Amino acid sequence: MAYINDNFIKIPATYLFSEIAKRVAQHKTENPEADIIRMGIGDVTLPLPDASVDAMITAANEQRKSETFRGYGPEQGYDFLRNSIVENDFKSRGIDIEADEIFVSDGAKSDTGNIGDIFGLQNRVAITDPSYPVYVDTNAMGGRAGEPSASGQWTNLIYLPCNMANNFVPELPKEKVDIIYLCYPNNPTGTSLTKEQLTVWVNYARENNAIILFDAAYEAYITEENVPHSIFEIEGAKDIAIEFRSFSKTAGFTGTRCGYTVVPKSVTALSENGEKVSLNKLWLRRQTTKFNGTSYIVQRAAEATYSPEGKKQVRALVDYYMENARIIRHSLEAAGLTVYGGVNAPYIWAKTPDGIGSWEYFDYLLKEKNIVCTPGAGFGPAGEGFVRFSAFGIRENTIRAMKRLEK
Repeated sequence: MAYINDNFIKIPATYLFSEIAKRVAQHKTENPEADIIRMGIGDVTLPLPDASVDAMITAANEQRKSETFRGYGPEQGYDFLRNSIVENDFKSRGIDIEADEIFVSDGAKSDTGNIGDIFGLQNRVAITDPSYPVYVDTNAMGGRAGEPSASGQWTNLIYLPCNMANNFVPELPKEKVDIIYLCYPNNPTGTSLTKEQLTVWVNYARENNAIILFDAAYEAYITEENVPHSIFEIEGAKDIAIEFRSFSKTAGFTGTRCGYTVVPKSVTALSENGEKVSLNKLWLRRQTTKFNGTSYIVQRAAEATYSPEGKKQVRALVDYYMENARIIRHSLEAAGLTVYGGVNAPYIWAKTPDGIGSWEYFDYLLKEKNIVCTPGAGFGPAGEGFVRFSAFGIRENTIRAMKRLEK
């Protein structure tokens, strides 16, 4: 008889967005004429940049001829994309990252979940609360989270509350931790850290021999000057940080799937015998064993986002969604709600009115306004009493939804 990994059955059976889909489907069944506007899940709605589509067509046509056909590619990504990333995302900002520190993948979600493979089970993990559910659930699957408690927290995770009292800027851990997840601009709250605030975390990690796993999937949405686009803008971060990036929300690759992870060769952790080991080397070993590389066609599409035309087209996508964010933020404030985010991120985090619970307010908006949002409680206990609105909708639907809410 085979045995399962019992950690899987400790996790709540229903994933947040699966529960949302279930409730929306039930409402649609009961109200088939309902005009539902979806502002919950962070999927994009605009088409891919023309530059990327043209690049995919060209790359697909290459597969017709034996002299240009591509089979297995390098698991770390093709040099043409890795070099473009280095030049455009890092060197252009004065950051010294090398191509062999870039690992192209099928998205940041995969990498933020899989990164735990290279870390031991004895590590104490700190996670901001609320947070992207993947950080918590994959540590639970890996056996680092302990046991789920009645409060919704896991016994072995260190939670860093982000709330109105601290303006959603987490405080440093009060106990020793080894791994810290930070996501800025933040999903779900839409808030950001200034360079000074992020420097505090880098200094803490350096002083305490901790590793920061920095999710920068929404860096393209930053509008304020003092908000860093990469943790590697902070001095010393290359010794203690791994960064995750995505083409999903910036260039619309949610269905096409492409992202990358930066693992500097200077980042190390200890083996059981106390030897310092390069995490770049371990991640390379993990990827070459478990991953066969992102599609050549998709990587050509990602490369095209760095062309002059591609950059303009990606900027237009980002600007479109950020105008949606401005509309949502303004409308929610006009409706009397307390809101955060929407300035450096495509998410708006709203306090529910009159102390209503997150799921209760979700159900109210769904059933009375035909608007789908995301309950904050699904992102952790500190998310209770909030809901998240996504700006990734069509402009017309965004405006219609806000008019409904204002009424």
